[in-house]
Amino acid sequence: MKIKGFFFLLFIFSCSHVIAQRYITQAGTVSFFSAAPVENIKAETADVTSIFISDDGTIAFSVPIKGFQFEKKLMQEHFNDKYMESDRYPRSTFSGVITGFNMNTTNLQSVRAKGKLTIHGITKPIDVPGTLEVKNGLVYMKSKFKVKTADYGITIPTLLWKNISEEIEITIDLTYKKQ
Repeated sequence: MKIKGFFFLLFIFSCSHVIAQRYITQAGTVSFFSAAPVENIKAETADVTSIFISDDGTIAFSVPIKGFQFEKKLMQEHFNDKYMESDRYPRSTFSGVITGFNMNTTNLQSVRAKGKLTIHGITKPIDVPGTLEVKNGLVYMKSKFKVKTADYGITIPTLLWKNISEEIEITIDLTYKKQ
């Protein structure tokens, strides 16, 4: 499934950027954290497919929801079955543009990612801060931002409101290699 998503992203961007400087994900993680009075919830996945086109800042990534790993197996089951409905909504995606970077500097740069984030089948515009660093031919991107579960149609049963936060912190840490 990861390879299929990767080739889909490559096809989309190859049609519109024939001579562009393309970078693909070499390594990376997407994680989330939910602080709650009863128990904190965190999960992480390294199953991320992404492409970055440095000529114009275009970026896209795709993350399979079932790729998130939890400390407790029961949390993972509830996440996939009850909250994210992973069989119905198997991927989260982002497509947009990174602004505020210079590929000719090796300094850590503050950037913005502006685009559309799809979670749980709902697409919303987002504008989030991040960093970009070019070093040894690789591009490193990081971002940390919060999303509200209600904005993406993820309902939390009244009985569990103390177990799951209404805001989830998402952390993205990606490394790109020139294609």
